[in-house]
Amino acid sequence: MNPDLTQLHRYPFEKLNQLKHGITPPAHLDHIALSIGEPKHSAPHFVTENLIAHTHLLSNYPLTRGSDALREAFSSWLNKRFDLASKINAGTQVLPVNGTREALFAFAQCIVDRNQSNASVLMPNPFYQIYEGAALLAGAQPVYMNCTEDNGFLPDLENISEQQWKDCQMIYICTPGNPTGAVMSNEYLQQLITLAQKYDFIIASDECYSEIYADENNPPPGLLSAADAMGLADYNNCVVFHSLSKRSNLPGLRSGFVAGDAEIMKKFLLYRTYHGCAMPPATQSASIAAWQDEQHVIENRNQYRKKFDAVISALSGTLRPVQPDAGFYFWVKTPQSDTEFAQQLFATQNLTVLPGQFLSRSSAEINPGEHYVRMALVAPLDECQDAAQRINQFMNDNY
Repeated sequence: MNPDLTQLHRYPFEKLNQLKHGITPPAHLDHIALSIGEPKHSAPHFVTENLIAHTHLLSNYPLTRGSDALREAFSSWLNKRFDLASKINAGTQVLPVNGTREALFAFAQCIVDRNQSNASVLMPNPFYQIYEGAALLAGAQPVYMNCTEDNGFLPDLENISEQQWKDCQMIYICTPGNPTGAVMSNEYLQQLITLAQKYDFIIASDECYSEIYADENNPPPGLLSAADAMGLADYNNCVVFHSLSKRSNLPGLRSGFVAGDAEIMKKFLLYRTYHGCAMPPATQSASIAAWQDEQHVIENRNQYRKKFDAVISALSGTLRPVQPDAGFYFWVKTPQSDTEFAQQLFATQNLTVLPGQFLSRSSAEINPGEHYVRMALVAPLDECQDAAQRINQFMNDNY
């Protein structure tokens, strides 16, 4: 067996199930899950109809690189969404992936040179656990960059030593962030790009929450727009990951793409040819339809805005959550241990939230996830309002 498998941590939801094991919540309350970031809004009808209409394509083997039309849909969306002067080339700079989760994992297996001594992969802390597992199974050492309230929940680039930058082969970033919702500015991203050019490491930017934001006139910037603005026309060492899961409420479609540096895309295509992960033809067709439409995305954002407004108002006197920059999570401080808070909330209110320490690691003598919980506002509005009232009841009963 691969010895690196022994280094993998249990997944956060395994830990959550163990935390809840043996507890019987109140039977008169229906369970509400705010723990998992699985969109619950309806999938766009025109996308599901497109998928059904193209099932005849299942008799054909798909190309790993996808169809020309699919890659053109990716590049057209990117160029328009991020107003790129240096246009992304559909032929050489984009590839389809079966959801960003598998791509974020596979990318490290392609990029990391395990024969290089002290090979490391930097990542935010707290983080999406795929980053850590990908680094470990690629033979690299994860380096955790604490994201705390003091640094705006963004990795402190000044706190990384020169030797750590030299050992870094790749850095995962997430903007907007999971779980904090923090957005990296163009200036921040350009600082990171400058470091990547100096020390020759690759930036893997997970941007799957980029289309869920509060201000319709102020969408979050991305890695490619930052690179474009500083004149990096070839997007050297820059790769972004986008998905239909959150943007279009299509997590079950398993559809996304990666884009950026053409030389990296060439090597990643070679890797994926052997990895055996081509997107099914019917999925490609449905994906084209989704990327070419923005109205359903606007309506999706409006639903999240209503939920944020309602829950922020309802909890203003107890947990006092703060509107995140983007995404659909609240990252909320708890008045006691995050694990005890989550456990007791489930036991008394049949409401599940995710303890922050399950999403983070102890680093530099702190665990930045402790005393926080992640609450995903994915349930319908009425359930989110019900959840807020239950939290108020719990807070009033205990604090």
